[in-house]
Amino acid sequence: MFCSVLSAAIYGVDSVKIQVEADVSDGMPQFVMVGSVSTQVKEGQDRVKTALRNVGVVLPPKRVTISLVPADIRKDGSRFDLPVAVAFLRSIGRIPPRALEDAMVIGEVRLNGGIQGVTGVLSTVLLARELGCRRCVIPRDNIIEGKIVDGIQVIGMESLDQLIQYCCDEGSFRENPEVKVEPEEDYDVDFQDILGQEYVKRAALIAACGFHNLLLRGGPGSGKSMVAKRIPSIMPELTKEESLELSKIYSVAGLLPEGTPILRRRPFRQPHHTISPQALAGGGRIPVPGEITLAHHGVLFLDEMAEASRQTIEILRQPLEERQIVISRTGGRFLFPANFMLVGAINSCPCGYYPDLNRCTCTIQEMIRYLNKISLPLLDRMDLCVEVPALSYEELTGDGRQGESSRDLRKIVSRVHQFQRERYGEGIQGKKGIVRYNSELSTREIEEFCPITRDGQKLLKQAFQTYGMTARGYHRIIKVARTIADMGESDTIHTEHISEAICYRSLDKNIWKRI
Repeated sequence: MFCSVLSAAIYGVDSVKIQVEADVSDGMPQFVMVGSVSTQVKEGQDRVKTALRNVGVVLPPKRVTISLVPADIRKDGSRFDLPVAVAFLRSIGRIPPRALEDAMVIGEVRLNGGIQGVTGVLSTVLLARELGCRRCVIPRDNIIEGKIVDGIQVIGMESLDQLIQYCCDEGSFRENPEVKVEPEEDYDVDFQDILGQEYVKRAALIAACGFHNLLLRGGPGSGKSMVAKRIPSIMPELTKEESLELSKIYSVAGLLPEGTPILRRRPFRQPHHTISPQALAGGGRIPVPGEITLAHHGVLFLDEMAEASRQTIEILRQPLEERQIVISRTGGRFLFPANFMLVGAINSCPCGYYPDLNRCTCTIQEMIRYLNKISLPLLDRMDLCVEVPALSYEELTGDGRQGESSRDLRKIVSRVHQFQRERYGEGIQGKKGIVRYNSELSTREIEEFCPITRDGQKLLKQAFQTYGMTARGYHRIIKVARTIADMGESDTIHTEHISEAICYRSLDKNIWKRI
């Protein structure tokens, strides 16, 4: 007897429809799985047969053929155990022939008949809803994650016994309780912890308001990492659409925190400078999300940026422009989203003490070699570059004054983000995706949304000629000026906005050399 069960495979960060077909016929007893399946999927036949025996299902001495369609998509992982079991049970008549006909099924089966959780559940449930399925059967371990999706019934199963009982008598199944998402606690860090450094905090605020890239340069212990780690605390929560998109990525990667079905905070990723190019961008035989994709809609902080390998750092150039990463393999083309805010931290020299000549021991050649580890094309993609000076004794000991808290700064960022949402609506569709922030504007959109006064244009022209800017540097100054104008609630970009934006790109010619 032939039957078919709907399931899904993970392809990049999305799920694709897979039909699990089963046929039980006369012939030499054997269990065959076909359809471009990996070793992990093939191992599932032994798990399924053993689990069915252990729950009292008698396996007929017949030829069993399992086909996963379409055959040109590579299937990997253990998520097909449960749909294979359902298809087999329907084929031998152990459950009704039309059972779970309107459902998508995923899950791993244990040898004792239990059903184990899998990754990528959120992506699968979203696909099931998109395809018009009435139900989605998943492991009970993943029920919190699956229930977050509205518009579809999500059923969590603990064992094959429970599944068989449900298929034979749906009325006997006790519905899983509704999921309650607890509000997250406030951040452990606060901008009030930073003493002095007002200019640096201003740059960080501008970067958060417009989602601009930020480069921090300073000696050891000057506070670069301290500022970077507090940037997420001044950024508003993810929108519902952003939250689902990010949670889907973390679900596929198996990194959703236990008991947290959906992410509401923007991610902060801080990989070590010894990270490999593949770990940063994503990849592998079957590509998985890398640190760049895990920082989607959030902050990617690269401390000691100049200490990372040149090959690793240069990988950032394309995703910073395209806001996505495309990885091609013989098995297909995988697209990973990469709309992140890059925050980099570097020292002035290998020892870190320049320009303190009493402590710096580096030669000019060593300094040039050190700074040249970061190419000019990559530096050109940094919207703001600020010097982080060492604190004085008076600033370090404090005088009783405290700066604005992260909560107060978050209100400013939320207000500026609201301005941008009102300007761009739900997001204007550009060549590189949906535009929601000033940093994402294309050349044509800059002309439409960034009106500059005549005096501002004169200043911009003078800076362009004086500093020898590239076209990219020129447009990035306008984008930063647009954000500064939004912070001042100005529809038009004035001279003071242009002037401040220029300062953030021409602060240190030893690093920028040319813009």
